[in-house]
Order: sequence, then structure tokens, then C-alpha cells
Amino acid sequence: MKTRTENAEVDMSSSKPLDSIPPTHPFEITNGLTLSPRIKLRLTIHRADATVTPLDEWKLKRSLVAFFKTSFYLPITVPEEDLLVRRFKDLKKRKREDPVAVASLFIRDLGFIVSAAEKIKGYDRGNDGLEDILEKKFLEWRKLMVEKMDGMEVNLEGVKFKVSVNLSVSDDFQTMKKEWQEFYAFGPGSYSRSGKKEPDTIILRGLPSRWFAEPRVSSKPSMLVTHTIFSTFGKIRNLNVAEDDDLGKDTDADDEDLISGLQCKVIVQFEQHKAFHNALKVLCSRSLQKEGSRMKADYDVTWDKDGFFQNAKSNTQKRNSRIPEIGAWQYRNEGRSSYISRYSPEDVRSKRFKE
Repeated sequence: MKTRTENAEVDMSSSKPLDSIPPTHPFEITNGLTLSPRIKLRLTIHRADATVTPLDEWKLKRSLVAFFKTSFYLPITVPEEDLLVRRFKDLKKRKREDPVAVASLFIRDLGFIVSAAEKIKGYDRGNDGLEDILEKKFLEWRKLMVEKMDGMEVNLEGVKFKVSVNLSVSDDFQTMKKEWQEFYAFGPGSYSRSGKKEPDTIILRGLPSRWFAEPRVSSKPSMLVTHTIFSTFGKIRNLNVAEDDDLGKDTDADDEDLISGLQCKVIVQFEQHKAFHNALKVLCSRSLQKEGSRMKADYDVTWDKDGFFQNAKSNTQKRNSRIPEIGAWQYRNEGRSSYISRYSPEDVRSKRFKE
């Protein structure tokens, strides 16, 4: 069943330039993949009283779902499966001021924002188009939700908890844009003679490996398939694909559902900054869906500030410089000849594409 957002002017995403697609509308890529809009909030739960009663995840979910239905002038629907709670391990060993759990809250049905924007457009005689109004209302609603929820107390049948709410940087395009502008204006290499520097590389984590694999060939992500998918956003200069088993392991929360080899990490370097800019804007605040699957991949996306491909190239050159040259990339060992590859096993998946 499609949500109101998916039904509302879906064609807008296919007929408009990437930089003008509203954050409330889906965007079809290729290979049956679609980027679906959503608002994602990160919740941190602390104890608000002296009790040591464990957190009841089911009661917390019911309380927050009811909050969204009754606390805004437009009711917001949040299914319980879109509120993911992870309790921290060894709660008895943690300090009282430490959090007891973290949660991810997804609001996927953004029809209430579309309705509000269309109502404004009906009365507005200004020059703003519907796309501009949709983006403005999206940002306003997201900010309102964070402000209204941050610091709230939840009473779960006499047991009180305090909720801190923030927006993930991975979902905030404007914050990332400001970050890279400051980085290249004041950071290392800002006074380079080569001219103005701008980012061109995107890093995505938590993507389902099988969605980027060649059907009936392998369950591991394919360079060719991945290249085809991300070429939707623009010409690609470099691409790297690898398994991503470390996602989420930087916290002490339970990660029992994480199975090795099911997720992949993709690093895409575009030929032009404009393609990078538009791709990152579309990828922010969206989840990936596959035709015929009910699963939603809530990946993390950011920009590369560490120079992944520049460092990989530099490391390859250093390794190659230590190889004694006898002929053209050839050496002799006990009377036998063989050839040394220009790529080490670490570099096999990082290649350059010419289009």
C-alpha cells in the first residue's frame, strides 16, 4: 500500500532536475531501486528518577506513538516498527547519569507536510513554486519535532525517563554543506595554488549487499551493478565497494541483529562537484527500497573529508616504489618469471571509470 506521499505527484521526481526534487517526494534510480523520503530522529533515553526498573521498550513505543498522534495540530502516524529501541549492555555497571537506551525514530508518511504546503500554495500569491514551499515546510516540521521532543519526560506507569532528541548529521544536508565550505575555506590545503577546492566524493554505509549484486551470480556487491546505479546521479571518476560489518559497533548498545556480509559500504567519487552536490542532497533524508521487497534500508551518508582515493593512490605508489624494477614490472625468482600486479588485493575493488 502506498502512502499519501508516494501517491502525491510521484512524476515530479522523474521530470525535475536533481537539485529541485522536494525532500517529501520519492526518487526512482534504476534496478528497481527507489529513494523514499523520511524524517529520522535519534533519541537518547536517560533515567529521570532514582528507580532502577529496566526500560520497557513496548511501553516506550506506545507512549511515543501516542505523542505524535496528539501533540501536533496535524496528527502524525508512526507505526511501532519505525521506532527502533536498543538498550545498553551491562546497565548495572553504568553510572546513573549514563543513558539506558538509544532509539531511531522514522516518520515515513509525510503526507501531512504535502497537505500543508499545498494549502499554503493555494493562498500564496508569491513567486515561490510548490517545490520551494515543500522543502521549506519539510525543514520547519523537522525542526519543530526536535524542539518539541527534546528534553521531554516519559512516564511509563510510574517509571520516569527523559528523552534527548537530535537530528543525525547524516540527514542534514545544509549542515554538511556548511561543514565542507568551512573545511575548504579554513582547513588544511585551503591556500592551495590549484584553485578553489570542492568535495566530490560520497560515502554510504549500511546498504544491503544483495541489492548491489549481480542476480543469480553472487550475493556480494558488484562493481558493475553499483556503478550503473550511482551513474544515475552523474559521471563517476572512482568507485569503491566493500563489506561493511562495523556499522553500529561504535556504541555499547545491543547489535545482535547485525549479520556479517549483509551490508556494504560504497564510496563514490564524481567527475564534477555539481553531481556530488545534487547526489548528496537527494540521498539525505531518504531510505532505499527495492521493488518487490518490504525492507527499507536506512543507510548513513556523508561526504569524504579524508581523501580516500587520493590516499589509496598515494599508498599504491609508495608500495610500487619499493618494488625493484627488472624490465617492465617483472622480477626473477629462482629462474622463474612472473608479473607483479599494479594493484594489491586492497585496491582490487577501487577502480577508475571513463565514460
